[in-house]
Amino acid sequence: MIFRTIDIKRDRDTIVAFRKDSYVVSYGSDEGFGDEEEYVIRIRDRVNRFPEGLVLVEYNDITIGQIELQILNYEETDIGYVNLFYLMPGYRGKGYGDRLLEYAENFFRNHHVREYHLRVSPSNHVAVKFYEKHGLKKLKEEKQNYITWRMAKELN
Repeated sequence: MIFRTIDIKRDRDTIVAFRKDSYVVSYGSDEGFGDEEEYVIRIRDRVNRFPEGLVLVEYNDITIGQIELQILNYEETDIGYVNLFYLMPGYRGKGYGDRLLEYAENFFRNHHVREYHLRVSPSNHVAVKFYEKHGLKKLKEEKQNYITWRMAKELN
């Protein structure tokens, strides 16, 4: 499995398609995705700040997933934040997610944060179960465009 930094020009269509599909899986539609160009600009800016945190996942020369990670300030503490864990449908539930999570936790450790957070749709039962199995705990419910759960895990 290879984790390679997103190249905006080369990977634009892939990252947009993956992100939109993540909305469909989480919320039933990609309606809340917003403007494609704004998303691409956000990713370009994050790649400049955290190149090893914005990666496509390749396996046997096929792009099978995407990870978006960054470091944010939350309640006056720097934390890791997962904006996106994405695997193509045919690769879900087969152990690849464990490798993505391992990559993310190593990224956060390398950036010297002791905790990371992510948001998940409470209706995405498979994702919630996966995160709980890996030690993430629900901190609180949040409402932006959708109701989500903020989950967190402390790193050793």
